[in-house]
Amino acid sequence: MREHLHAEWTKLRTLAGTGRLLLTIVVLTVAVSVAASAVVSCASQGCGYDPARISLFGVQVSQAVVAVLAVSAISGEYGTNMIHLTLTAMPRRTGVLAAKAITLAGLTLIVGSVAVLASALATRRILLDNGFPAETLLLTSGPMPRAAVGSVLYLVLIALFSLGVATAVRDSAAAVGVVLGLLYLFPAVILMIADDDRQRLLWRISPMNAGLAVQATTDLAALPLSPWAGLSVLAAWATAALLGGGLLLRTRDA
Repeated sequence: MREHLHAEWTKLRTLAGTGRLLLTIVVLTVAVSVAASAVVSCASQGCGYDPARISLFGVQVSQAVVAVLAVSAISGEYGTNMIHLTLTAMPRRTGVLAAKAITLAGLTLIVGSVAVLASALATRRILLDNGFPAETLLLTSGPMPRAAVGSVLYLVLIALFSLGVATAVRDSAAAVGVVLGLLYLFPAVILMIADDDRQRLLWRISPMNAGLAVQATTDLAALPLSPWAGLSVLAAWATAALLGGGLLLRTRDA
């Protein structure tokens, strides 16, 4: 496994565009979070906004860049036929996918942590000036640490989910389309359903809606799923995608 990890880390860090994508994740997360924080305000009698969701709103946008990074980690090899060389040098295909998943998860964990921490720090003063209570924005106590840590884990799971889809689909454009469709289009379709029970059920299985419940710090009783349960739904999507992708990688020709 050490050889697999070294090979995949070398490929990922030397992949064209990796550095730009990582920088974009951080910049986009912070910029969108700052913009969202600047347009909301909290009156003394209550504001109805969740400060954690606002301060980490950029995660909803930067997850698309995480998906592109994850897809490129394997579909790029299919596009250049380098996958044949990879599987010849390392014939244990599950080991190759596992090494890709570990390397990608580690890199996303680091970059996601930087992005989330920078967003929380950059938006704190803005939200305080807009009337949000200081105790709701503390990174050392209260619900905010859970929202921040959960957001980082959310990005890691999005990366693993995207890697699994890309392994199964092979084509970069198709894989990105599937992932972004499930993340952004699925929630839009849910809003078109009139039946409340069906809408609530689909919300619970939506990878983005359920996963981002981990950011919630107010009105938790009104959520269809608790924060950690929602993140578990996304973890199930990521696990299913990796298992499905791994099975197809083993059983079909490269």
